[in-house]
Amino acid sequence: MPQLKREDGVELRWDERGEGPLVLLAPYWSGHPGAHEPILEELARDHRVLRYDARGTGESTRRGPHDMETAAGDLAAVLEMAGGGAVVLALADSCPRAVRVAVKRPELIRTVVAPGSAPVSLDALQEADALVASPTVIDAFIEMMKTDYRGALRTLLTQTNPQMEESEVRKRVVEQAEYCPAETAVARAEAWFTDDSLEAGRALGDRLVILYSDNMGGDWLPRGDEMAETLGKHLPDARLVPIADGIVSRPDLAAGVIRDLESR
Repeated sequence: MPQLKREDGVELRWDERGEGPLVLLAPYWSGHPGAHEPILEELARDHRVLRYDARGTGESTRRGPHDMETAAGDLAAVLEMAGGGAVVLALADSCPRAVRVAVKRPELIRTVVAPGSAPVSLDALQEADALVASPTVIDAFIEMMKTDYRGALRTLLTQTNPQMEESEVRKRVVEQAEYCPAETAVARAEAWFTDDSLEAGRALGDRLVILYSDNMGGDWLPRGDEMAETLGKHLPDARLVPIADGIVSRPDLAAGVIRDLESR
């Protein structure tokens, strides 16, 4: 994998494939990129697709800091290297990072496409029926990561992916734990759960596209229509797009949204 050296000496490893308009898959707090290989393959048919290992994970330098501003700076640096003008596919905590960069550097990011994610604080989701809306649940999950990291990953994977078989859950836990160590995951999760990028999200307007369905996030996220209603109140100019399933089960659906954006 090629590398990009940051001012503080951290090296970010990245790779790309395909030709065409640029799409960047932004890394999220503990996720292993292999889980999203289907969407990368689908988009690489007619796009230049780029992904990178966030600092502290994968083949990038295994050190922080892991705050939102530093991570947003890394994202901007990767996009500068790639030439900008990207659609960023932003998952979980990568959504607020991408939104921040898109507002400050519109030449780098044309559109942020966020499957089941939004740049809002947990307080904004209090009215929703979802585990992520409960401060008690979030605090307990953070503490579990600190004491039993693999157990916490297993709990999250089984709750957000009820369709996964036990063998796949075991494989994913091992991959994620090796790819992203506990100290990095905890720091990134804490930065995410205490972040509020709502103003940046509003400033982005319809350059923020949020994908939602009843199958995204299991009990952790609000169900489809409830999520659309909740986010519509806080991000009235964002485009909320329903899709039948998530980007792992149906990568063609998310890719279709991105292709539709480029045809306008």
